[in-house]
Amino acid sequence: MLTGYRTIARNGEHEIEIRRSRFRCLLSRVDDEDAARAVIAARRKEHWNATHNCTAYVLGAASDKQKSSDDGEPAGTAGVPMLEVLRRRELSDVVAVVTRWFGGVQLGAGGLIRAYGQAVAETIDLFGTVELRPCRLVTVAVDFPQAGRIEHALRDSAYPVLAADYTDRARFEVAVAEEALPEFTEWAVTISNGAAELVHGELTYVEGRQ
Repeated sequence: MLTGYRTIARNGEHEIEIRRSRFRCLLSRVDDEDAARAVIAARRKEHWNATHNCTAYVLGAASDKQKSSDDGEPAGTAGVPMLEVLRRRELSDVVAVVTRWFGGVQLGAGGLIRAYGQAVAETIDLFGTVELRPCRLVTVAVDFPQAGRIEHALRDSAYPVLAADYTDRARFEVAVAEEALPEFTEWAVTISNGAAELVHGELTYVEGRQ
């Protein structure tokens, strides 16, 4: 059975300064390794003159793809503590890049571990997290005379409307938790007076409503 997982609520960056070294953390939501690598490459290009661009990412609903890089810092002092923060917060589908500009004062291994971990942790706190829940995509199709009323009811409901299409009929793509499918089906039939056609599609992950 599929379970939900957490990721960052929004992308963003945040900077801390420790003993004159600057640590700027970028967090970005990503869907796969290609996207994670693209974020990392863009950051390294943007901050080509920085001392280090250290990275960590976790991917997949099961958090089964994980990777980190110290980018020239002593082994285990940058990417690993960054990755550990992502793991400890139970986040996935996120890449972190911490750019460091050396301030002239050596921090030592312990100081580096704390600094890189702190940069990621503070950025997560600043931009927040959200739960992604497994849902079935359900297309609700009705004739045009009922379209406005049905769309209004759907958008006021607890079921997220992901897309709307008006071609030969009005079709609304709705995300419904698997356990809620019988209840949703009954509700949709009732509000449409039996006129709605429901087609079940693929499973996806959507942000849970708070």
